[in-house]
Amino acid sequence: MPADRSDFLLKMYDQMFNDINTHILVVWQSVAVVVGAFAVFAIVEKAVISVDLAVALIVLLCGWLLAHLYDASYWYNRNLVIIANIERQFLLATDLRHIHYYFGKHRSSSAMLTHLKIQYILGTTIAALFLLFHFLTRILPGIGAPWANFEAQRTIPYLVVAICAVWLSILRSNRQSAYKEFLKNSPGTVVNTAGIVYGAGHPPHEVDPQPADQIEESAGPNPPEPPPH
Repeated sequence: MPADRSDFLLKMYDQMFNDINTHILVVWQSVAVVVGAFAVFAIVEKAVISVDLAVALIVLLCGWLLAHLYDASYWYNRNLVIIANIERQFLLATDLRHIHYYFGKHRSSSAMLTHLKIQYILGTTIAALFLLFHFLTRILPGIGAPWANFEAQRTIPYLVVAICAVWLSILRSNRQSAYKEFLKNSPGTVVNTAGIVYGAGHPPHEVDPQPADQIEESAGPNPPEPPPH
């Protein structure tokens, strides 16, 4: 491999890890949701806004967090593909056991990093708790009451839930499609992973098989072409 190509790939390798670290810092956004929840209810106590609007804002904050988690998961998995593809230019199939086995197969499109899953659970739990509080205090007491007592503003949190659910579903589908498209166009050098078990530690994504004449038995730089006769 020419030295300039090797240097370029190694610098690109470092940058991909920098990008991953940037998206991992989404943890601070979950802190913002928690702080925001307390801040919103502090405003409610001062009668600046209603409980209905406060819960709707908290649900919106949680939806904002989940959207960032889906996007961060996509960028993490995409950059990991690039990293693995670069590693395949330097590592051999034997390095699956000698160094690490992750570069042998790319991650599943639905695989979210555990760190991000924890933030996801936090966001959904906060939203669920406040919605339960709202239902018990604002909806349940009014069930069976005359329609004259109906207050439209009580439905605001549930309208926000519906909008966020549709929005997140579209975003999740878009991010998964983008990842599959990336894998299809840039699958990297095929590595012989026979005997390697992939599972909870690295859920694999099965890329469409390539023709037999394009499959290489090991990763690493392509062998030099024979000199012309």
